[in-house]
Amino acid sequence: MSNSTYEQQLQQHGSLIYTNVGDSMMPLLREHRDLLIIEKRPEGRCRKHDIVLYRRPSGKYILHRIIKVRDEDYIIAGDNRWEREIGVKDDWIFGILTGVVRDGKKIELSGWKYRLYVFAWCDLFWVRAGILWLLDLPRWIRRQKKKHEAKKQR
Repeated sequence: MSNSTYEQQLQQHGSLIYTNVGDSMMPLLREHRDLLIIEKRPEGRCRKHDIVLYRRPSGKYILHRIIKVRDEDYIIAGDNRWEREIGVKDDWIFGILTGVVRDGKKIELSGWKYRLYVFAWCDLFWVRAGILWLLDLPRWIRRQKKKHEAKKQR
């Protein structure tokens, strides 16, 4: 891909293939390892569980899952995040994940294993959020301890 944006690539070619950066969609997407197939967003509203590529007003590109469709916007979260992004607008979204290639094999995003994953990990968002929050708690405590020690040294 040259110096064009993701939006331009999708507009010109209808789809794009790339690897992701970041761990926000783990365990479904592995950073720099899986190939992602993104297609131009179809007309109309996106659906719950769609994994969408969008650009925030700040210019940052995000690939996360829709966890709730509302009348005017969406609530979106990464599969490895307990925070939700509320207020994602339709005009921010320009692509949708349609396929993942892992170790040379395509992961079917409509198969029973994927649907089970979506139910267990995504539909039960508050269970997942609690698990991820608890896993993040020791790191948060260490950061607070460092901040407290830094204040003491001043």
